[in-house]
Amino acid sequence: MSQSSPSQVPQIKSRLGAILRATSGNFLEQFDFFLFGFYAQDIAKAFFPAQNETAALLNAYGVFWLGALMRPVGAVVLGSYIDRIGRRQGLIVTLALMALGTVVIAFCPGYAAIGIAAPVIVLIGRLIQGFSAGVELGGVSVYLSEIATPGNRGFYTSFQSSSQQVAIFVAAIIGYVLREVMPGDTFLDAIGGIAKWRIPFFVGCLIIPVIFMLRRSLEETPAFLAMKKHPTPSEVFASAIENWRIVFLGMMIAVLTTTTFYFITVYAPGFGKELHLSASGTLLVTLLVAVTNFIWNPVGGALSDRIGRKPVLLTIAGLSFVTAYPALSWLSHEPTLGKLLAVQMMFSFYFGVYSGTMLGCLVEIVPAHVRTTCFSIAFALAAGIFGTSTPFVATKLIAMTGQDKASPAYWLMFGAALGIIAALIVYRGGQTIEQRKTVAA
Repeated sequence: MSQSSPSQVPQIKSRLGAILRATSGNFLEQFDFFLFGFYAQDIAKAFFPAQNETAALLNAYGVFWLGALMRPVGAVVLGSYIDRIGRRQGLIVTLALMALGTVVIAFCPGYAAIGIAAPVIVLIGRLIQGFSAGVELGGVSVYLSEIATPGNRGFYTSFQSSSQQVAIFVAAIIGYVLREVMPGDTFLDAIGGIAKWRIPFFVGCLIIPVIFMLRRSLEETPAFLAMKKHPTPSEVFASAIENWRIVFLGMMIAVLTTTTFYFITVYAPGFGKELHLSASGTLLVTLLVAVTNFIWNPVGGALSDRIGRKPVLLTIAGLSFVTAYPALSWLSHEPTLGKLLAVQMMFSFYFGVYSGTMLGCLVEIVPAHVRTTCFSIAFALAAGIFGTSTPFVATKLIAMTGQDKASPAYWLMFGAALGIIAALIVYRGGQTIEQRKTVAA
């Protein structure tokens, strides 16, 4: 796409302010999106009654996954909208959709009150959330990459993932406090007529107006304003199809990020229960994991800015492939909260460093004029097909292997193998596919 002189384009007044405004919306999206996974056990009992607890949990995880399968649809539809209209306006739209989905789930009556309509309504809420989340992560990553200072793209984009960790931290600490200070054995117990699991969702609803105010003041990126022509939806779709190979490889690289993330955050309470560990202790571990995730993401982004994306991606994926099963085997043999914390810290390191690097990688390998669409499709496919299915797959693997609590490692190893293969292809000869195409042209 032709560009105008950068000097003719308004520049970002405050990069720190822009980062906070962009990621604040991302915080809300992820806070609301992951609450469903965090409290899946209680939601399963409220909306998906079944013949046994495992079946009800699988139903809840299944709906969690179905909602995520809307991500690729959102990536295509909303991604083309952002590439055509602008980063700022698109990020406001995604926030509105996520808010709507959150309100639907928070206020939906339980199965005991309205029967089969309850899980149907919850599914609709999840589909709306998934549609929005399909482009939110890509939109924020692209925004951050386009306001980054030279040589620091990986560091800037890493704050997209770091903001998710703040959301996980807040969600976990709310759950921990509720379990510690409020009476009752389950989150189905009511406080003033309200089930305890709904309280975090109501908190999310209360945050919505604040985040809207922040994101409305978001500035458009100079890179987008510098484009003299923006692609039409048909041009965006055509370009995305033309670059399907890059999108597919980007998806493969992102799989390890999404599977590891969902394993150490959303699935953590369920895994703790599988290991017969206390719910409060498991939430506390998840809270600490969110803190370390926040730290390791920018470390990974900055490191990849200095030594390159390829060595970081290959090193972390290789370590994950080799250590996943031994670590979970050690944990599942006489499990303790101390062991759980140690293993989760290891995976947190893998996730944070790899994620901080992966975000910069995806931004760089996709074409600039359809950057949001292609990035979002790649990440949405990884998250929708692989990442958000992690709780379901992990629960199923344990059941299929005769209660081998280490079996979820096979899923993480699969993601690591995909990452290794894709990184070797993308960075063949020391250049990305997009760089090789530019040189050839």
